[in-house]
This record gives sequence, C-alpha cells and structure tokens, in this order.
Amino acid sequence: MSKSVRSVAINKPTSWLADFGQLIKFRLTLLVVITALGAALIATRGAVDLLTLLLLGVGGFSITSAANALNEILEKDFDRLMTRTAQRPLATGRMQVNSALLIAGLLFVVGILLLALFNPLASLLGATSVVLYAFLYTPLKRITPFSVFVGAIPGALPMMIGVVALEGRLTYLALVLFAIQFFWQFPHFWSIGFLGFEDYRKAGYKLVPMTGDVINRSLGWQCLIFSLFLVPCCLAPAMLGEIAPWSSGVAILFSLIYSWYSWRLHVRFDRESARNLMFCSFFYLPLILLTFYLGTTPWS
Repeated sequence: MSKSVRSVAINKPTSWLADFGQLIKFRLTLLVVITALGAALIATRGAVDLLTLLLLGVGGFSITSAANALNEILEKDFDRLMTRTAQRPLATGRMQVNSALLIAGLLFVVGILLLALFNPLASLLGATSVVLYAFLYTPLKRITPFSVFVGAIPGALPMMIGVVALEGRLTYLALVLFAIQFFWQFPHFWSIGFLGFEDYRKAGYKLVPMTGDVINRSLGWQCLIFSLFLVPCCLAPAMLGEIAPWSSGVAILFSLIYSWYSWRLHVRFDRESARNLMFCSFFYLPLILLTFYLGTTPWS
C-alpha cells in the first residue's frame, strides 16, 4: 500500500459514536460484562433480579470501558505502528487525548459509584482492575512476556466482582470463578499473540514466550498446562456444593476439549491450530457460565 493510500485509509471519516466504541473497545467490554453478569447469575442460584443485573451491568461496563480507554491513551503512539490498531481514534488524531481522558474519568467514577451501591469490596475490586490493567499490564507489554500473567489478574476480576457484588464478601465461589477466568486467558491470549505476532512485534509488544526474535516452541505446551488447570477448577464448585455434580462434569468436558485444541497447537504449531484454539476460547467461558448457572437452578 502506498503512503498516500495509507494516509487516506487512516484519516477516513467516521462518526463520534464509532470512535467512542473503538476507544472503549466495545465488543471486548461487552464480553467482560457478560462474564460478570453470568457469574452474578450463578451467585443468585436461580433467583434473578433484573434491576440488580442492570446496575451491575452498567457499573461493570463503565469500569471496563474506563480501563480500555486509558489503555488506548497510553498506547496511542504504538497503535499507529500496527495494522489492526492504526484506525483507532487516538492513533489517527480524530480524538484528542484530553477528550479521551475526560471520557475515561467519567466512566471510572460512574462505575465505581454503581459498584459501591452493592458493597465497598466490589467497588474496590473494580478500581483495582483499572489500575492493574492500565498502569501495570499496559507498560509491561513492551518489556516482558510476563505481562500476560500480570494482565490475567485484572482480566479475571470481572467474574469475582459479579459474585462479590451479589454475595457481599469473598466466597469460595468467587475464588473458583476467578481461577477459571484466570487460567482460561493464557491459551486465549497466546493463540491471539501467535496469530498477530508480526503485527505486535512492530510496536515492540512481547505477548508470547520468545527465543530471540521468534515464538518459543513451548507456547503450545504452556497453553495445554493452563487449560488442564481448568479441570480441577471446574470440579471444585460441585465439591463445594455450589452446583449440581452433572454441571461440573459437563464443564470438565468443555475444559478437556479446550485442552485438546491447546495440544494441537503444541503438536502442529501453525496458524490453523492457533486460530482453532482462539475460536474455542471464545465459546469456552459462555458455555461454562451457562452450564454452572443451569447447575444452580432449582430443577437441576
């Protein structure tokens, strides 16, 4: 692509709403909110209060949006270097940093206040997730692949927040769901990192295990290990009496399927295997949450 054509592509007009959606990473934010609400539904054990879910959803959406907006503010110069992010509003200059900061600040305040309506711990966990994601994980991405481990902590907090908001304290269920979301992230992000390796390298991001300038062959093996950690995590809720045993059994089956795709990446170490693992990861969490929820209902 010539320089002139690239310039036109980067500066093509777009609506303010579309820019806002890109700033907060709308689809990613929506997925995070779904996981938090799914965890909250499990905590209700079948008793659903729509107003409670609405407040939690808006609060979680606001907190996650604030974290994503801060992430894009801090990475705007690096976003310009990657094909997948070059169209973002801050990278192109369609949105000013001051405007993005104002949006992030307002969303953060709204999110914290809404979560505080449930209890202080939920609000504290929400604030912690923003700080860890924006100000620790984001700069570490260009320093060490260990950043993925750091980022997995705020990445796993949404389901914990969903439970804590409903139960008012840190329960075994909250810890188990946190662990599931934590371990799930490694095959998920490493498969994405495998597929986007060259693009990420342009911006200096180190998101996968590396040997020199290439991806370490241990990546698939590590995906397998972390996906297998999900098996005992899925067994734990039934052992604790939180869900029906059949529900844990189905969840373990999903975890073994996830592990199989991780194994295929280890054996084949190609883009097709990484793509299959990535798509499997998209389905894994929603299916686990649905299975656990059905395992808590009166008819289970």
